[in-house]
Amino acid sequence: MKNKILLFWAIMILVVGCIIVIMTKPTKLGLDLVGGSRLVLEAQTTNTIPKITSDHMDSLKFAIENRINAIGVAETVVQKQGDKRLIIEIPDVSDPEKAKEFLGETAELEFKRPVQNFDGTEGWESTGLTGKDLRKSLVSTNSQNGEWVVSLEFNDVGTKKFAKLTQELVGQPMAIFFNGELQSAPVIQEPIIGGHAQISGGQGGFEYEQAKNMVDLLNAGALPVPAKIIEENTVGPTLGADSIANSKVAGLVGLSFVMVFMIAYYRIPGIIADIALVIYSLIVFSVFKIIPVTLTLAGIAGFILSIGMAVDANILIFERTKEELRMGRTLFTAINLGFDRAFTSIFDSNMSTIITCTILYMLGTNVVKGFALTLAIGTIVSMFSAITVTKNFMHLLFGTGQLKHPGWFGLKAEEINSAYETDETKRENAKFGILD
Repeated sequence: MKNKILLFWAIMILVVGCIIVIMTKPTKLGLDLVGGSRLVLEAQTTNTIPKITSDHMDSLKFAIENRINAIGVAETVVQKQGDKRLIIEIPDVSDPEKAKEFLGETAELEFKRPVQNFDGTEGWESTGLTGKDLRKSLVSTNSQNGEWVVSLEFNDVGTKKFAKLTQELVGQPMAIFFNGELQSAPVIQEPIIGGHAQISGGQGGFEYEQAKNMVDLLNAGALPVPAKIIEENTVGPTLGADSIANSKVAGLVGLSFVMVFMIAYYRIPGIIADIALVIYSLIVFSVFKIIPVTLTLAGIAGFILSIGMAVDANILIFERTKEELRMGRTLFTAINLGFDRAFTSIFDSNMSTIITCTILYMLGTNVVKGFALTLAIGTIVSMFSAITVTKNFMHLLFGTGQLKHPGWFGLKAEEINSAYETDETKRENAKFGILD
């Protein structure tokens, strides 16, 4: 009994911790609940890329994800559609136009050297040193005039290229092009071997926003293939607010009907199951916030469905317990056997659900993944609440006492059969207590 009391207090501490998490951590909401933008990007072929392949799309997806991370947009989803399209969902974005421009830019950085054209004019030719040779870039100021500049730091390969290039161009200009436009063409006074350079922005320097945008694009990396935004949809927060309100009402109504049924049919065990169900809901919701899980309408549906899974486990346990009581088992033995014999069915059904959720999460779209994740988490927690929480409460409430009031379990006195009794010095040591 001492262990059961300790377990009870451990459960209470867990409940308090879950309440604290729910009250302090924010809830991550998906695009369909909080609003935002949905963009469709289509990869474009060029003279050098006549056909868009799966590798091109994987690289484009990776580059787009890096860019979105660079502008600080959280919980954005990027997924492939067909052979050459990407769907980008940006929840709660405050400036969709900026996101569109940012995603569509190419971020091509090139260093060029002067060359004499065939017609006698001066031009520029590529040196092979590009944005791919960068380690990072950042916004800084010119120490001489205080103007905003973009500072560049090359990787090991880029440092060697830049050092060789500046050695060859001492006394000559070196042009820096960004997205095909000349940014500056400083004259190299001496070789630069430290792997650092600056883009000054020409006459008058950069505005801060220009420099910041260039830095973000350079750090995110260039797009492997050109991409064009061909579709844009906006989801308003009003629709999301209505959906959340309707989901709350549906969840509360459904949960209320389930709880009333459990009390009406199973009586005292039904009340215990309802308390365990509340504890289960608190644990699951706190897990959603800790991970964190981005809740969408599909995710909320998975959560509500998992509540039904939790109730189903209690129903199996209570029905098995009632069968044992009808056979004349003692109350303590009937409770233990009810849990033991129902466990196999509960475990098998829950494992099949978890396996299905795993397959859906691995192969499904974003909406399906949200549903699968919330259902899987709910199913795992439901096993804990049914086997541990409900059983602990049943033992504490009924102990090793006799079933003096069959109505507490929804049974009639005439339903209880007689059985042969065996004497035991310690009732809790008897696995079967009363034997037929």
